[in-house]
Amino acid sequence: MPKYSIVIPVYNRPDEVDELLETLTSQTFKDFEVVIVEDGSTVDCKDVISKYASRLDIQYFVKENGGQGFARNYGYERAIGEYFIVFDSDCLIPPHYLASVDAFLIQNNVDAYGGPDAAHESFTVTQKAINHVMTSFFTTGGIRGNKKHIGTYHPRSFNMGISRAVWEQTKGYIIPFMGEDMEFSTRILKEGFKTALIPDAFVYHKRRTSLTKFYKQLKYFGRARINLSRFHKGQVGVVHLFPTVFSLGLILSLLLSAAQLLLGYFGAMCYLAYFTLIFLEALLKTKSIKVGVLSPLVAFLQLFGYGYGLIYEWFRKLRGINPNTKYIELY
Repeated sequence: MPKYSIVIPVYNRPDEVDELLETLTSQTFKDFEVVIVEDGSTVDCKDVISKYASRLDIQYFVKENGGQGFARNYGYERAIGEYFIVFDSDCLIPPHYLASVDAFLIQNNVDAYGGPDAAHESFTVTQKAINHVMTSFFTTGGIRGNKKHIGTYHPRSFNMGISRAVWEQTKGYIIPFMGEDMEFSTRILKEGFKTALIPDAFVYHKRRTSLTKFYKQLKYFGRARINLSRFHKGQVGVVHLFPTVFSLGLILSLLLSAAQLLLGYFGAMCYLAYFTLIFLEALLKTKSIKVGVLSPLVAFLQLFGYGYGLIYEWFRKLRGINPNTKYIELY
């Protein structure tokens, strides 16, 4: 029996699966299996899987399309390892990953864990800018990419592990998408299981490949926060309202400036200073002028998209519209 089962749901992304599996062949820790779940793809990765049949202990399953949450459950049901690890198909895994996880779990009695994400040197300028903004102190507080975490840690499914006991007690995801990992993490904690961030268990997460796709993804994230509140109370706090306040404040500042009012000019200068800080932070951290220049635009799309998504889904919730009844094309 392998110690770890790596479960990877995939939908129409054979090229990504190829790159991900190639990184898994370089793991220094070898006691693991790979479970690929093809979630109703029209472009499957069967040929890709055959490339790695002799290099990895790999299982390949095909199911009807139902969303990534239920695809992970499908993989959990068929995994035979002692501990289950989930990656998104657009991740690259550094060689030390499993060794770091194993060393941490030997020393710490943890039922579920998550790890940070980072930008690989092969990423495009857009992907590097997105990665920086998603881990920036000025946009997310630096929580997503920080090696230290304040408060209770909620693992996210792009890079997450759970014990078999967690799976057997919780039965996994209860919704297929739109915050399914946040709901699952919240329920894991409510069941009394211990979670932790493993700083060295980072992955290279490609995220979106265009600004349009990134904006749609962040709108989806805002909607997911409201969807989470359908299942658990107290899930929308002041910090989650910041993107909405940011967006409304920017619109108001521009309108007041157009009306030649002093308050509008003051607001516009504050926003200019904010975006300048993001530019300088990106420039210093990435050492790339291109990433620095692009980062303020990415930050705007991130905050505006999330804020709009939150308001959009909040109104849908008030109208009694339930988004959890069928799979939808998200972004």
